[in-house]
Amino acid sequence: MSIAENYHALQATIPVDVMLVGISKFHPESAILEAYEAGIRTFGESRVQELVQKQAELPKDIEWHFIGHLQSNKIKTVLPLVTLIQSIDSTHLMDAIEKEAFKQQRPVNGLIQVHIAREETKFGFSIDEAQQFFQSEQFRSLQYLRIIGLMGMATYTEDQSVIRQEFRSLKTLFDEIRQMYFVEENNFNTLSMGMTGDYTLAIEEGSTMVRIGTALFGLRPCAIR
Repeated sequence: MSIAENYHALQATIPVDVMLVGISKFHPESAILEAYEAGIRTFGESRVQELVQKQAELPKDIEWHFIGHLQSNKIKTVLPLVTLIQSIDSTHLMDAIEKEAFKQQRPVNGLIQVHIAREETKFGFSIDEAQQFFQSEQFRSLQYLRIIGLMGMATYTEDQSVIRQEFRSLKTLFDEIRQMYFVEENNFNTLSMGMTGDYTLAIEEGSTMVRIGTALFGLRPCAIR
């Protein structure tokens, strides 16, 4: 099927109040443009150089999300290009983003990446670390970095009970944080969880944003043999 057909098929499975982010990393600009013409306006990239190139060439009303591990020395380049950094995985990175956003006088939205999977290779705060962060002076002192939610990736497994439990634990944490620290505000409202292989489970467990690559674009060119 075409990218447009894939998108329309996805629309039938994603509620209107759940945002679809097209994960366009490694895909050519022509593929992104096809998805754009089908109606998608939000795309996710994980490499700074690729983001810079695509943002310069593609329509300016696209909202770009940074979804990869962000190195501190790349923050200066990324901030003017994105509407959301989904992968804030340490207090060190958070501090660096806040300082650079202050320098640029450019507020930026971010998600705390929480490590909920069993794999050791994924970045992110543990649930305990995330809870401790929201109790900290560092959180209370943020002015330019606005934490609007959480992001997490489930274990890569065919055992749906494991995936569901991990998503449920992140939703529980999200609800607890919102109730404790954002009860009078509406801006902590984004729970980004779910990708091509597990987004339906994520939606059932309360996701408000899904990150879809393969089901939209097909296999990445570098993955095709």
